Amino acid sequence: MLIGSGGREHALAWKLAQSPNCDTLFATPGNPGIAEEADLVALNISDHAAVISFCAGHDVGLVVVGPEAPLVAGLGDSLRDAGIPVFGPNQKAAQLEGSKGFTKDICAAAGIPTAGYFRHDSKASALSGLDAFQAPYVIKADGLAAGKGVIIAETRIDAEAAIEDMFGGGFGDAGASVVIEEFMTGEEASFFALTDGRDVVAFGSAQDHKRVGDGDIGPNTGGMGAYSPAIVLTPALQAEVMDCIIKPTVAYMAAHDMPYSGVLFAGLMLTDEGPKLIEYNARFGDPECQVLMTRFDGDLAALMLAVATGKLSEAATPSFSPDTALTVVMAANGYPDVPQKGGAIDLADVSGAKVFHAGTAEVDGQLVAAGGRVLNVTATGANVTDAQAKAYAAVDQVIFPDGFCRRDIGWREVAREAGT
Repeated sequence: MLIGSGGREHALAWKLAQSPNCDTLFATPGNPGIAEEADLVALNISDHAAVISFCAGHDVGLVVVGPEAPLVAGLGDSLRDAGIPVFGPNQKAAQLEGSKGFTKDICAAAGIPTAGYFRHDSKASALSGLDAFQAPYVIKADGLAAGKGVIIAETRIDAEAAIEDMFGGGFGDAGASVVIEEFMTGEEASFFALTDGRDVVAFGSAQDHKRVGDGDIGPNTGGMGAYSPAIVLTPALQAEVMDCIIKPTVAYMAAHDMPYSGVLFAGLMLTDEGPKLIEYNARFGDPECQVLMTRFDGDLAALMLAVATGKLSEAATPSFSPDTALTVVMAANGYPDVPQKGGAIDLADVSGAKVFHAGTAEVDGQLVAAGGRVLNVTATGANVTDAQAKAYAAVDQVIFPDGFCRRDIGWREVAREAGT
């Protein structure tokens, strides 16, 4: 059973369906793309008893939880209590994503390199807390904000406005407390590891593009595109990340009665002082998952089951294609503010790429936009330049008049490959 409905889940469904260990794949709630790989089931994910009942009645041997919200809500705990293996952490461990302050405190306790910070539970405290920092200011809503709870304010006035917005309800419950951080400089990269709470293995790298506009301008989004592997995250840096960030985190969590099981997604800043943790996510990134699954060569169901049952040490080491995978997010006009939903989509002439559905629906036989990020057009190539060219060639074959995309995904690495 796969939980979720976005592009990440379509990529997981596509890869899980290829597994010889998966004879039947259910998904809830799914989307039209996922429906090509799995049997869709209408379940209320927040009704844990209903999910458990379905799994028990259909001999489900593994539940894969795609998005973060059900994990933070404790779906993993409920499934494990019912004896159902689940890929994804329990509620206590999911706080690594559910609370940025929680993660920062663990970094401080375990000596994990990250930006300096202070936590604030009131607007007055946060406003005065700006005195401890210099512009630009990094203001983060503590809780889950769908990838949009981080404001980088260039001036004190902008920082104060961000704090006013967060404590004024602009990010819902996520902004009930905030974290103000030191601004770090460097290049960002994403690193993934799998752990069963004891053993840990690396699971690839990627580079995301959060800003909505070309050249990394405009507001942050859930992600406008990504490529894998992230060349800037060299083997030596990956080893450093494992030894100084990932493994100490897993060890600390286990020692404090909240063992972490699942994928641990580290957002990193590659600073002059070495890699530092920006934040953790308790699930695969979106759209990073799409490029990771495109490159992954192994049996995903078997690997996830090994994680879920505490047998990661017995599983085959994850292997990936040497090719580069690059995905371009096609979003609905108006995203990330008020996306225009309902726009017609035609994928009939798309070739040379895999299109993952992120926010689509089928209405009277017509595929339409049903979310902000709508499609993930994903291609592979010998390098980033090659994969980028193939992805955009496919993007240009998509008929989606009410959509848009960035035209420069992978631009840093393309420039490096060109020697500029």
